Amino acid sequence: MATTTTADVKSKFDTAAFIKQYAIIGILIIFVVVLTFATGGKFLQTQNLLNVVTQVAAIGIIAIGMTFVIITLGIDLSVGSILAVAAVVSTSLAQLPSATAKYPDLHLPVIVAVLAGIAVGALAGWTNGFLIATFKIAPFIATLGMMSSARGLALIYSDGRPISRLDPTFNFLGQNAILGIPVPIIIFAIVAVTAHVILNYTRFGRHVYAIGGNEQAARVSGINLKRATIVIYTLCGLLAGIAGVISAGRIGSGNPQLGTGIELDAITAAVIGGTSFKGGIGTIWGTVIGALIIQSLNTGLVLLGMNDFVQMVVKGAIIIVAVILDERKNR
Repeated sequence: MATTTTADVKSKFDTAAFIKQYAIIGILIIFVVVLTFATGGKFLQTQNLLNVVTQVAAIGIIAIGMTFVIITLGIDLSVGSILAVAAVVSTSLAQLPSATAKYPDLHLPVIVAVLAGIAVGALAGWTNGFLIATFKIAPFIATLGMMSSARGLALIYSDGRPISRLDPTFNFLGQNAILGIPVPIIIFAIVAVTAHVILNYTRFGRHVYAIGGNEQAARVSGINLKRATIVIYTLCGLLAGIAGVISAGRIGSGNPQLGTGIELDAITAAVIGGTSFKGGIGTIWGTVIGALIIQSLNTGLVLLGMNDFVQMVVKGAIIIVAVILDERKNR
């Protein structure tokens, strides 16, 4: 009768774990291959790949914040609207002097405009976290309210019109490159590495996983759930603010309609990347790969001549499939 040695068991376990952990990379490769053939090779053209990696920055940065939130069994539907508020506030302070500028007599350094946009995002995120932690409002409801309110504030602040004629230094954040690497990608990489370190090598990161794994056990172990929740949603809002600044710089204006529907992309990227709606599970690198898959899909569908409505159907279907697979995995 054949016996199974400890080494054999370990080998089988490691193989299964490896496949489970890195399958997302295989999915990305499959996506690229399929889209390349479907578009007649257009997808792999240098300019198209450059567009993909540049456009993925805003989605990826927001998806990273969403990863923290979903790990703790939360959700943030307001990130797209927060992005818009951050964009219009930062661009209003980065306009070139003119009679039509929102603040014609205000001449501030571009860094002030950038920090103002990020601060607005952080404040909106803090508000979400405060409402959820203090009044025990369900994250879905609290952030749904913020989604509507923030979008309204963006429209009111900008009078419903794009804010343009920006300082070239501000546009540099979204349109230029350093050593051939687009600035949005550099910012995305910095955010991703920082978030990975925070989530995996700090006490706060351990608290995030603990809250998502078992909130009651986390409370008993001494974790301040209220403070942690507020910090998590503040971080998510801050990252949405950074994405807002990048998005505004990329198109050269602050449009109050920016970020519409980006929360769907962010949630999809996080879930595809392995972040579980059951809580306590998720990685930053998985979310980064998930964001690349989503942006590749967006670009590929555009190259195939499909409109935004079709993209919405496809991404909705992807979320459903990802949740089904996540449920089966948890079982």
